[in-house]
Amino acid sequence: MTINKEAPVVQIKEIIINATPEKVWQILTNIGSWNEWNERIKQPTLQGDLEVGSSFTWKTNGSKIKSRIHSFSPNKTLGWKGKAFGASAIHNWYLEPTENGTKVSVEESMEGWIINLMKKKMNEKLADDIIYWLEQLKKESEK
Repeated sequence: MTINKEAPVVQIKEIIINATPEKVWQILTNIGSWNEWNERIKQPTLQGDLEVGSSFTWKTNGSKIKSRIHSFSPNKTLGWKGKAFGASAIHNWYLEPTENGTKVSVEESMEGWIINLMKKKMNEKLADDIIYWLEQLKKESEK
């Protein structure tokens, strides 16, 4: 599933991490431990095994988000759709091996009535959150 590039809020970012895709994948897909290395995430809880169709809940920026995995390809792709009050999102992670580690790309689109009302602020907030998440993932993966 791809993001909606026509949505009112769209962000696409990437970072190079000096670790193997396998190591980055292990950290990224351990949803229950996200809050241990990303302080902006609270109470991440995966229901069942991590696979297409699995659901998880988590909190960020004061909002509780209910998410469902739509893409899962080990060491390559992890994607989900999420819903929170007045908003829905599509979020995808892509891992690609490089000479010195892993290129991690992330993309997200958000829509909904509350997103439309606060489009500029939400774009800025999402950009900040994704950059922070990538930086924290890099820091954790390079330990």
